Amino acid sequence: MTDSRVILRVGVATEKAQRVRNEDSVSVADGLYLVADGMGGHEAGEVASRTAIESLRGLGAGTPTPADVRSSVRAAHAAVRDLPASTGRRPGTTVTGVVVTSHGETPCWLVLNVGDSRTYRMAGGVLEQVTRDHSEVAELVERGLVAAADAPHHPRRNVVTRVLGGGASDVEPDVWLLPVSPGDRMLVCSDGLTDELSDARIEAELRAEDEAQAAADRLVAAALAAGGHDNVTAIVLDATLSPR
Repeated sequence: MTDSRVILRVGVATEKAQRVRNEDSVSVADGLYLVADGMGGHEAGEVASRTAIESLRGLGAGTPTPADVRSSVRAAHAAVRDLPASTGRRPGTTVTGVVVTSHGETPCWLVLNVGDSRTYRMAGGVLEQVTRDHSEVAELVERGLVAAADAPHHPRRNVVTRVLGGGASDVEPDVWLLPVSPGDRMLVCSDGLTDELSDARIEAELRAEDEAQAAADRLVAAALAAGGHDNVTAIVLDATLSPR
């Protein structure tokens, strides 16, 4: 259940690109807008991402808090860990996105993240990455050992350090609570988009389309044209606020 004051236009696009199957799963209903990017070989990644999304659907009810998100993500982590291993690898999945909620009288984006899929916010035509990648190369950039400009081409860029499932017995999601402003455009995407397109290119593609669905389609098409090496998924949310 979303905050009734927040009016959303939603666009979603996803393609398997050069992969055999699409292991990305999405939620785009009931105030819950998530992308999960599965991994694990054969069908395990697809099952992992779908399991995570199904486990998190309860966040779409009521007005969830950051504590509710953390509890639900831990339950999703346990559900993915319970899946059978495929070819000796535990299935796992990233998850990122937004839940529309409120804090007191203020409508809010409740952003969550585990892994290297990303959630962005565009306000006033300027794109900002809200989430922080849980990856080896992101940690190297943070420590000053790799230049940010070199990160997209680093050989360790796709080594994820935090996932749902996998070998860790527990997981801690990153959570942010941001007030919804009229004109906000949120982008939730898998790394199949960000591996192919720079933030500057993503911003330009988003600014080129006024409609959410056209923007999502445009982003995925641009990623495919740039190489499309991985499954690519984009959810675009455009927000307005109804008068009291």
